[in-house]
Amino acid sequence: MPARLLVLALLACALATALGCDKQAAAPLTAEQFQASAQAAYERGLVSFLGKDWVTSQSRMEEVKREYAGTRYARLAQLRIADGHFHQKDFPEAITAYREFLRDFPSDSDVPYARYKVIDCQFQSRGESVMAPPLEERDLVNVRDASAAIDAFLRDYPTYPERERILYMRTWVRGMLARYELYVARYYLRESRYEAALSRTEYALTNYKDTGLEPEALVLLGETQMKKGDLAEARAAFELVLERYPSSPFAEPARRFLARL
Repeated sequence: MPARLLVLALLACALATALGCDKQAAAPLTAEQFQASAQAAYERGLVSFLGKDWVTSQSRMEEVKREYAGTRYARLAQLRIADGHFHQKDFPEAITAYREFLRDFPSDSDVPYARYKVIDCQFQSRGESVMAPPLEERDLVNVRDASAAIDAFLRDYPTYPERERILYMRTWVRGMLARYELYVARYYLRESRYEAALSRTEYALTNYKDTGLEPEALVLLGETQMKKGDLAEARAAFELVLERYPSSPFAEPARRFLARL
């Protein structure tokens, strides 16, 4: 055989052998092996997560999501990605990641946890700090969303382990929404728009009960009614403050207003 043909034959044999080896190496994993590989990959990511190496953790968890889709470990990786954003205070990214989990796995046993964390993110991003703008200038979208989400969560999971914290968050967000309504009511009162002021004050009293702002709201209600000329209604509001909240700081202005009637 000519040397050139011999070389080509040897190359062909070598290529066939290599292809055979590659084919053998690429043989699919069994279901059991696939699950074991997914678990190992997730646990590597979890080591980084627990060590607060967020960059490595997020990268490894994204790999688990991508390479082992359909496994329990891919779902867990999605939660750890969201948790990583939460721990870094990247609350919008965390909310997006938790909601992605809720959208993709609506029947998963970790749905209550993901819903709770969405609420926690909304609460944590409420902007309450010494550097926050005045109440009237704030965007209360997250606060309103948190209030609605909390009410829905408590209806669906009344015995959730974090119930006490959820109730605390509920009191806080409802109080903030009530304060905003009273702020708007005072603005209308200054503008002598009495019906609008009454509407906002009554809305706060009706929809945000048990926030601790009832005495303040009742005094504002009575003051508005007094200026509007509804003296009997004003007297009833001031007397209600003295009857139900005698130790409140707003009891004194209620007495002063009564003395003027």
